[in-house]
Amino acid sequence: MTLSQAGTTFRSAAKRVLMRKKGKTLSTLFYFALAVIAVGCTGSNSNSASPQASPSTRAQSSPQSSPLSEFESRLRYVRNGGFTYIWVVSRKDSKPLDKDDGDYLRKNAPQVVDWVGTDDHTRFIAGTNFDLEKGNLELLKKRFVVEDYSAK
Repeated sequence: MTLSQAGTTFRSAAKRVLMRKKGKTLSTLFYFALAVIAVGCTGSNSNSASPQASPSTRAQSSPQSSPLSEFESRLRYVRNGGFTYIWVVSRKDSKPLDKDDGDYLRKNAPQVVDWVGTDDHTRFIAGTNFDLEKGNLELLKKRFVVEDYSAK
């Protein structure tokens, strides 16, 4: 075999290898493109089968809640504290509770963990895990209006 024959043989062998690789590469690209198209079609079908609600539709379907009053928002705050008992305390004359009232409440209801007052200080919400009826509730009722909001 001469050098020119060897070169020709090498070229033809290289051509055959490249043609095989080119065929594999093309078939791989074809299958990849087919997979991308299939996934793309499947995704669009799922969206059309179950249409998403537009933001305006969602806003119309949800009920509009009125804003909470100050008392209701403070009551919710105490309820979210996880207390078993919730009491609302106010003066019998409907005046704001003062420092003496606060001292009296802390002295006679030491089991209360959380005292939350309204901005006008006419009512205080007490959160506790102790049943005040087993404590000084009757003593408190002599001076204050005490309402049980535990189950409300």
